[in-house]
Amino acid sequence: MSASTFHVERAVSGSHDMWRGAMGPAHTTGLRYPSLTTTVPKEFVHRASVAEVMLTGWTRRDDTHFTVAAQWPRLHGFFATVDGYHDPLLVAETIRQAGLLVAHTEFGVPLGHQFLMWDLTVDVRPEQLRIETTPAAPEIEIACSDIKRRGSSISGLHLTVVIRRDGQVAATGAATFNCTSASVYRRLRAAQIGDGVPAPLPLTSPIAPQDVGRISPTDVVLSPAPEPDCWQLRVDTRHPVLFDHPVDHVPGMVLMEAARQAAAAFLGRACLPVGMTSAFTRYAELDAPCMVKVCALVPDAEGGERLLVTGHQDGNVVFSSVVTVAPETA
Repeated sequence: MSASTFHVERAVSGSHDMWRGAMGPAHTTGLRYPSLTTTVPKEFVHRASVAEVMLTGWTRRDDTHFTVAAQWPRLHGFFATVDGYHDPLLVAETIRQAGLLVAHTEFGVPLGHQFLMWDLTVDVRPEQLRIETTPAAPEIEIACSDIKRRGSSISGLHLTVVIRRDGQVAATGAATFNCTSASVYRRLRAAQIGDGVPAPLPLTSPIAPQDVGRISPTDVVLSPAPEPDCWQLRVDTRHPVLFDHPVDHVPGMVLMEAARQAAAAFLGRACLPVGMTSAFTRYAELDAPCMVKVCALVPDAEGGERLLVTGHQDGNVVFSSVVTVAPETA
């Protein structure tokens, strides 16, 4: 599993109207700048840096359906472009943020609660992810199901997502998470973290960036290992995007990036994943080695290569990801 939290001095929850109301009632005077765009508050998506917020607004369609607006930059400091296409991991991060946003704003989950992500799936249509002359402005349609309620808030839900760009489906996805108070989370994690966050392992050396479709060694999350088709997870808690704020375990997005990089290393080329289905079964701890292994699966119906990537720590599988890669063109 992968947990996400963000600490603030006061809890804020409520609807889009409450957020807008904090800036003054829109109906009392005409809006001077009616078409300006801004990001949603960074606390709603558990980011410390405003630059890492992908979402720009949301609307409620009914009690379980919402539409979220986003913007994808043409160039991002970490989510690398692949042959002129937006990074599928940027799409996955957008889905993650959208789930947190509606949980806080529409289901009353207080800020400061922990979110335990059990799975995240993304399937993309590369032709709709091509980078154009302006930032992409996708629209995310969210349907919530399996909602577990606790008083005026919720303790978990599943969301199914359709992402459209200029009216065309660019990606689909899904995620499942539970949420819990900070005090319950501390009790849950007491045996592993005690009174504080364990010191991470010393930073290991990266494999060659070009082997995993990267330019900078700083962005490599794999280190050499003696076994074939196996690497050690490289955990750099100073990375400004992957570790945007302090956490007590390896975030799920780091594990998905490890799966993507392991697929590239296994195939021997930079590749564009068209699908990733990831499950997080245990916390990936910071203070123990996590070994990332790859094996080939049967290709999909379109001839895309399918790989199973698993992470192992202390004899347990902590995550698994089925990565589907577009067929290599001649």
